[in-house]
Amino acid sequence: MTVDVKPTLDIGQLVEPPPIARVGVIGGGQMGNGITHVCALAGLPVVLLDVKAEALTKAMATMARNMERQVNRSIISSDDRDAALARVTTSTDYEAFGEADLVIEAATEKEDVKRAIFSTLTPRLKPSCLIASNTSSISITRLGAATDRPEKFIGMHFMNPVPVMKLVEIIRGIATDEPTFLAVQALARKLGKIVAVAEDFPAFIVNRILVPMINEAVYALYEGVGSVSGIDTSMRLGANHPMGPLELADFIGLDTCLSIMQVLYDGLSDSKYRPCPLLVKYVEAGWLGRKTGRGFYDYSQTPPRPTR
Repeated sequence: MTVDVKPTLDIGQLVEPPPIARVGVIGGGQMGNGITHVCALAGLPVVLLDVKAEALTKAMATMARNMERQVNRSIISSDDRDAALARVTTSTDYEAFGEADLVIEAATEKEDVKRAIFSTLTPRLKPSCLIASNTSSISITRLGAATDRPEKFIGMHFMNPVPVMKLVEIIRGIATDEPTFLAVQALARKLGKIVAVAEDFPAFIVNRILVPMINEAVYALYEGVGSVSGIDTSMRLGANHPMGPLELADFIGLDTCLSIMQVLYDGLSDSKYRPCPLLVKYVEAGWLGRKTGRGFYDYSQTPPRPTR
């Protein structure tokens, strides 16, 4: 008895991904300027948008400073730096995205903010333009459904700091089509990144594992298992982590950590994802970590002093 086996077709050979020659980035903060940085260095013209002109000025200064570090370390040349910075245009007007082939949203990790951005953005885009969200936890399917092009919507989650970290998580929503996926995957590789494809579940891969660990470290502090320095020293030296979980929480932003835990808790309905009350208290106090000068550490002094 013989069985005929038909060869499996690789859909990637059948689908031609749309070209991405011009990129837009929404958000002049740490993630937005980092994404702009790597796109510009890869030879892509980039429009960087923020609602605040001063945020754009700060973003350009940060990019110039970070590229100068790369020059000093012989990672790029001074000509590379100058050419990359010349490829970046800043704007506070969404009309500037009219010629973009892909717009990457890198705004704050709040769904209502992102939905409002997409509502303003989509009427200004050409029909073929793709949209990616740098969300670290929110459903890509749900965000895409809030736009006029869910089939051209995808998650593209960069790691912080973007110019240094090699990983990009790519997340397809239920409606995301294959050409969009292939185009964004190719772009990530052009940026020198390694791609991990994640399913559209709350917090995806990295934050599904990382942020609950941070939350558990906050619980250990809350319950008096150890001090801030004791917990961070233990994880640095005992688990060979480059920084302790509480120091890392300050680096990420305690508000972002809390948002991710809330997404996990709401999305998976499992008590193990309940945000620690101490994390909630720090966020309510406005102690959000490095960006506000105080979190689990006080950054007004060198070295930073633990706040508990």
